[in-house]
Amino acid sequence: MFTYVMTLQCTDRPGIVRATSTAIVEVDGNILENDQFTDPVTNQFCMRTRFETEKEDIDAVRDLLNTELANFSPHLRIRNEQVERRAIIMVSQFDHCLADLLYRREQGDLPLDIVAVVSNHTVCEPLAARYGVPFFEIPVTAATKEIAENELRAVLAKYRVDVVILARYMQVLSSELCADLHGRAINIHHSFLPGFKGAKPYHQAYERGVKLIGATAHFVTPELDEGPIIEQDVVRVSHAKRPSDLVSLGRDIERNVLARAVRLVAEDRVALVGKRTIIFSQ
Repeated sequence: MFTYVMTLQCTDRPGIVRATSTAIVEVDGNILENDQFTDPVTNQFCMRTRFETEKEDIDAVRDLLNTELANFSPHLRIRNEQVERRAIIMVSQFDHCLADLLYRREQGDLPLDIVAVVSNHTVCEPLAARYGVPFFEIPVTAATKEIAENELRAVLAKYRVDVVILARYMQVLSSELCADLHGRAINIHHSFLPGFKGAKPYHQAYERGVKLIGATAHFVTPELDEGPIIEQDVVRVSHAKRPSDLVSLGRDIERNVLARAVRLVAEDRVALVGKRTIIFSQ
């Protein structure tokens, strides 16, 4: 048996679920999991369906689904569950998120094929080598930004990348690259933004006596740190915590939030509706 994951998005109308179920039955399929939601503001219908069938030809299955659902003009994607998304991780000098993702992948806890690491520094090259992942140093300055992004595009094309993960990559992507990666690039940042911008945000937070620290994983957009949110979390802190304690707690929450967001995207559980995300349950 082959297991497929289908995601669908279109304007809500009666008959979508019926047409989908009919198409799955016609390929001798059996639905294993289904989740759906209609956004009340945009009237966008979103659905994620896992089903199994003896049909190995994914193109034939896709064609039948498209035929049955043609009247609804859906944005439809289908993937063999065994074929994992291909991802690159982009990082600068802080390696905690990179190390966490590589470890989870090695342990089989992350359904994602990490095909390369890209950085504007060489600090994380030994870590990538330890896990046998190709490493590319692409330095970035204001004068070389366009050249650097063209090099990055070449890496994306070479490795047929589906997902880009910014794991504390401390460079701003151009608006053009953000547009090209729409819905495919995930970023992590501490939730002090925009209140504590610039260097040492945890030290700034300490000086202001914060009681909560957190992290947000979101899709990358041209508007810095304002993309659709995928995952968030917070932890309560007391006045007794020193700046170094906040930094340590911040590292933990950043890597956990990013890992959860990456898993959601890898399992096709995230639907984009305008500036919001619909997250299907695990």
